Amino acid sequence: MHRAHSPPRKYEEYAYVLDFNPRGKSSTVRGREGIIITAIGEDRLTLLEILGVPNSAFEVGERIYIGKEGRTKVLSVLGKMEYDNISSSAQSELPGVVEKIVTQNESRFVDYLNNAQPLTPRIHALELIPGIGKTYMKTMLEERDKKKFENYQDLQDRVGFKDPIKHISDRIMDEITGESRMNLFVKR
Repeated sequence: MHRAHSPPRKYEEYAYVLDFNPRGKSSTVRGREGIIITAIGEDRLTLLEILGVPNSAFEVGERIYIGKEGRTKVLSVLGKMEYDNISSSAQSELPGVVEKIVTQNESRFVDYLNNAQPLTPRIHALELIPGIGKTYMKTMLEERDKKKFENYQDLQDRVGFKDPIKHISDRIMDEITGESRMNLFVKR
């Protein structure tokens, strides 16, 4: 059996900077200090605390490489953070950065919408995305059976579902902040 989807990578390759403190102390690893960065992983959408290479410059919203091989600005990924424990500045940057991830990873999220399944006999994954509800869900399922959605615009044109990026981002925010019980996008 050939599986179309490779198993999810255990480690993030990239993260987006939400906040950084050039002279910070780690809140996840005792005694680690230096450039302490709060970031969100591009793939698993988890909040991470990262230690930067001394004297490196970081910008909010910047995509940084945190994979295993060939990191240039990152010394180590210190650990995962809870939403309630990140700075208020990181919290306020988060919605914009999440939208950026959803925008730049269009094919991954459209793919998700093309393949989402019922979670229980009564609840479909699609209707957990804000703004979709039962009505759009039915149309979406009918349309994707005829032909898979190619991109956000195609989805918008064929289903009438406005601003998919914003709605998917809202769902991810609910998952990150712990508002939602079931996670569609955020890997714990």
